Amino acid sequence: VDDTFNAKFKSEQLIGKLSQLFALLAILISCLGLFGLAAYTAEQRSKEIGIRKVLGASVSGLVKLLSKDFLKLVGISILIAIPMAWYGMDSWLQDYAYRIEIDWRIFLVAGVVALLIALVTVSFQAVKAALANPVDSLKTE
Repeated sequence: VDDTFNAKFKSEQLIGKLSQLFALLAILISCLGLFGLAAYTAEQRSKEIGIRKVLGASVSGLVKLLSKDFLKLVGISILIAIPMAWYGMDSWLQDYAYRIEIDWRIFLVAGVVALLIALVTVSFQAVKAALANPVDSLKTE
């Protein structure tokens, strides 16, 4: 009976493993895109960062300035993704005779993890830009 039961759910287990792999790849690709966008933004705002630094801005203030816009976008995307994910998972679970209810804490944890990943990705580039010598960005003026 166990072998028959396992054979029925073999495809579900394969789908689960593939979903984990594709989720990991999606997170990695999105982090690379976010990192590139943060690097581009920091490069575009290098003179502004240099002026702010000369006028006495702290590194934490500059990191907050550069990270704020990206975290807003990630927050908006989380607010859009949560209802879609809940609907998709609820529809998928309807096919099973015995199923669980989707707990709201799963979405909370996923949102917090997404924000932390975005913060780490963007902060790395923001700290690098904030620690750069302002003379290098302002010497052409």
